[in-house]
Amino acid sequence: MCPLVSARHLVWLLLLWCCKASLGELKVRVRLEDGQVAEESLLADSERDCITLEFRKADGTFITYMADFKQEVKIFRILILGELERGQSQFQALCFITQLQNNEIIPSESMAKLRQKNPHTVRQAEDLRGFENLQMDVAVNFTKGIQLSSHIHNVCAEAREAIYTRQEDVRAWLKKGVDGSMFEVLPQSSSLLVLHPCKVCSHDWKACICSYRLSLEWIPCSLKYCKTRDSSGKTTSYKCGIRSCQKGYMFHFYVTQKQLCLWDEET
Repeated sequence: MCPLVSARHLVWLLLLWCCKASLGELKVRVRLEDGQVAEESLLADSERDCITLEFRKADGTFITYMADFKQEVKIFRILILGELERGQSQFQALCFITQLQNNEIIPSESMAKLRQKNPHTVRQAEDLRGFENLQMDVAVNFTKGIQLSSHIHNVCAEAREAIYTRQEDVRAWLKKGVDGSMFEVLPQSSSLLVLHPCKVCSHDWKACICSYRLSLEWIPCSLKYCKTRDSSGKTTSYKCGIRSCQKGYMFHFYVTQKQLCLWDEET
């Protein structure tokens, strides 16, 4: 006879099954800017209404993009391997948070239904949306950041001292009642303070404006609709696929020392 399952164990198994049922994962091979092929992992959680996209670059940098539909926020996390010979730690973490706009990525329920037909094919986006320059001139308090998204404590845990957003995003969130004490406007170049781009700064310990370039090569950005006619001749539309997009971002943000932006020397 099979052993009896305790009520507590049964509840745990049901919860685990429900969690798996609400998740949908898709793996897509894409070609990065440097010509290397990487595997994107896209995980849709329809229960929490979010999508996570992750991939690793050839230099070991690990990229995470999360779209939180419930709170209309997107989060970028970058884990960069440190240069130990130059006094850096094992890795450096950055988090950038902005508002999630319409038609950036398909809904989580639609994402969860996608399946990979040809897993070895290297995908290319149909729509190239170019690069967007983002002045990340505000620091976000990690402890209070949960007001912006419940996912920040998990996604940005390693970057708690390097979480950035924009003043225009802050103004929008303040109108929604978010606590303004979580934000701190960062130093900018002025008549009293001159901050140079880190790439032209000659001193490793001097404050400067760092830049980080990030490209998401394949995102399911919108649904495709086809038309058909019923028996009465009436035209109706139905979902018949997705449209993929490439989108790039250039983040500019303040650092207290060039030592925190060594990759900018190479760009």
